[in-house]
Amino acid sequence: MSIDDLIADFSFLDDWEERYRYVIELGRELEPLSAEEHSPENKVQGCVSQVWLVTEPRMEADGTHLVFRGDSDAHIVRGLIAILLRMYSGRTPAEILAVDAKDIMAKLGLNEHLSPQRSNGLYSMVGRIQRDARTASAAAHG
Repeated sequence: MSIDDLIADFSFLDDWEERYRYVIELGRELEPLSAEEHSPENKVQGCVSQVWLVTEPRMEADGTHLVFRGDSDAHIVRGLIAILLRMYSGRTPAEILAVDAKDIMAKLGLNEHLSPQRSNGLYSMVGRIQRDARTASAAAHG
């Protein structure tokens, strides 16, 4: 499912309660992380809930693509991770760095419905993904 598909799905949901349930449902679809992946190295700092992101570089014909997987101890945060994975996973570092997360969150109607703490956590996850993309880009152009 692309981010455009996700935006279209959200546009059909009439109220925030339905969108909230949908976000939680998206989180239930996440591939589980192993016990080893729930490590301090994968933990995202700046989130109230516990959040882990795993970044896996994959070589493709057009260069390195980054695949992300994640988990959280909070249902809504797992859903936010699922949305971020649709935005970023499987893309090149340059594509990742070109994504405007705030614009997409506004199109999904999430900006005005997340608490300040959840928003800070969300953008801590985005920052971590962008940092990993910058690191991969620098390594490729080494």
